[in-house]
Amino acid sequence: MMRWLSNSSFRAQPKAAESYAFPPPNGYRASPISVGGRVLLALVTLLCLALPAAAAGDGHGGHGEPAKPIEPLPVTPHGLPVELVRTLQLLQDRIARGSTQAHLAQRQLLVHIEQKLAELDAETWAAPENVRAVVTFALAGGGPGALRRVLGSGKVPEAETPLAQGALDYLQGREKDARTKLAAIDARTMPAGLAGQLALTQSALLVREAPVRSLELLDLARLLAPGTLVEEGALRRQIFVVAQGGDAARFEALSIQYLRRFRRSVYAGNFRQRFAAALTRLDFDSDGNRIASLRRMLDEIEPESRRDLYLLVARAGLEQGRRETALFAAERAAGLADSDSRAAAQARLYRGAALIVADGRFEEGYDALRSLDRTAFVEGDAALLDAALSAAGQIRGPLPEAVAPPAAETPSTRAVPEPPAIGRAREALARAERALAP
Repeated sequence: MMRWLSNSSFRAQPKAAESYAFPPPNGYRASPISVGGRVLLALVTLLCLALPAAAAGDGHGGHGEPAKPIEPLPVTPHGLPVELVRTLQLLQDRIARGSTQAHLAQRQLLVHIEQKLAELDAETWAAPENVRAVVTFALAGGGPGALRRVLGSGKVPEAETPLAQGALDYLQGREKDARTKLAAIDARTMPAGLAGQLALTQSALLVREAPVRSLELLDLARLLAPGTLVEEGALRRQIFVVAQGGDAARFEALSIQYLRRFRRSVYAGNFRQRFAAALTRLDFDSDGNRIASLRRMLDEIEPESRRDLYLLVARAGLEQGRRETALFAAERAAGLADSDSRAAAQARLYRGAALIVADGRFEEGYDALRSLDRTAFVEGDAALLDAALSAAGQIRGPLPEAVAPPAAETPSTRAVPEPPAIGRAREALARAERALAP
């Protein structure tokens, strides 16, 4: 055959009229192929037909033994506690992605799982994987009840007792005992469902005494449980720990990660409230570059949510005496709000309150505050408006044309807030006066 393949007629150029060795289907027109192409196609076809036979052999050992059947990988069935906890974790991961329905269903599922665990025989807890499943359930929101019953069964293996008892101590507020029992356990040796949850718990026990180690454990929790509610919670906690430590660069990096990956989480609303307060603690007034950092962080979210977050930052800036932060955030919020909306009125209020203590911009802020309608605001913002106008009046002093009426003729006409708001107005005024202090 090889001599035939090397024959010069094989290398000859094909004629234009030559086509497939087999006619194409009706209605199908194809480009012609050469004689060499037909020979190659025939060889490939023969090889394809021959390979299965060669692989199978002749059954007599001449060309190989028959193929052995492939055995499936062994799969060990898990007990009911493990399966129940897996269901809970799948639901919680949907919460991290923003499912409010999953959040509403979580409480019912927790109650259902606790009832099912209470019905199990005491011998169930002799298996380490079942004990660890209950620990996971308890730390994931199930509470201490199931753990107390498991430990009270007397069937928990000795090697699992420190984990179970440490988790119970943590849930019942005995932090010192919990630290002692859980500190020696390496979360990386735990099953996947428990590992991240345990690292998160260990971090919470160390955040006050050893914040650096706490951050390391939060990193580990995120690494062990990516894309889950555990990672979402660990990332939220990290952001506020680094904010308390004043690490602006890491605060920015972690915040951008959260806003990109978990901004739709059911817990994102709580995050944004605390995020706004944390921003002002970083003292953006002292470094112009941090204003750009704030803009980079908030540009990660959609305009409506960005506007609301800027308003939170502006309000927090006023309360903490961070004038430049409050002014910047209020102006950014105004640019994202409709001119006749409540959000626009809030932005003008926060901007005006910041301007009355800005060098050379008092009149601009005072005029802005006087143009606002007090009835358009919720109670807290109305009290802030009263306090800002009162502070502005003290800064400006009495107008030249104002003549004080005789005390005997008419009573004072000074406007005061409604009685329920007096206390809140005084508190807001005190904050504004602190902002004026050098």
